[in-house]
Amino acid sequence: MRHRHSGRQLNRNSSHRQAMFRNMTSSLVEHEIIKTTLAKAKELRSYAEPLITLAKEDSVANRRLAFNRVRDKATVGKLFTELGPRYAERPGGYLRVIKCGLRTGDKAPMAFVELVDRPMPDFNDYDDDLDDEDDIEEVTEEAEVEDNK
Repeated sequence: MRHRHSGRQLNRNSSHRQAMFRNMTSSLVEHEIIKTTLAKAKELRSYAEPLITLAKEDSVANRRLAFNRVRDKATVGKLFTELGPRYAERPGGYLRVIKCGLRTGDKAPMAFVELVDRPMPDFNDYDDDLDDEDDIEEVTEEAEVEDNK
């Protein structure tokens, strides 16, 4: 019987699942948006959201509990210094799952998992080095020289 079996198996054994969700949580905290399959994205919510709730109250005990789940000092540091204070007033629902079509190879449904209210990068700060025609000509000439060799 299936009674009281929560979570998805994802065709992995328990240690592989645990390691996979640790890595996915670290990537999510570091980049604040990741792309994965829809099933993994939905399951990641139940793993990552309690960590952000834990990070709202910065204490040694909570840091140790978070480190026990994630096993990465940088991730725990960012959880408690940036994400905990950012979501202090929000009562849950820290992640957003956005469907983004099918994967090319096997047509698996894909999704973006992102943190709600994440700061968006300001693209005006980035300076394009290839805006000038001189730079484009230099790159083209270098490519021609390499092709002639």
